[in-house]
Amino acid sequence: MESISSAISVQVDALDKEVANGILKNLGLNMSTFVNMAIKQLIYTNGLPFEVKNPTPSKELLEALDEGKKIIEDIKNGKRKGFTNMEDLIRSLNED
Repeated sequence: MESISSAISVQVDALDKEVANGILKNLGLNMSTFVNMAIKQLIYTNGLPFEVKNPTPSKELLEALDEGKKIIEDIKNGKRKGFTNMEDLIRSLNED
């Protein structure tokens, strides 16, 4: 039986495409081969061949975000020094 191919056109973020192409190149693949592999896996598994879920921030990340908020408040209230560039930071470190 003869196989008939069909073209697919998709829109992706330019940076995502560049990064993906780099990864695929390192694996010895190209985008077309990858898409064909993904479609074959979709058919084989009768669903997505990977887990899809909303990411949940870890406890550590939430704690770090809270700490960052406290630091920003301390800077605003004059309890900590804040810097907007590296030169000021280095100058302050050298003064101490």
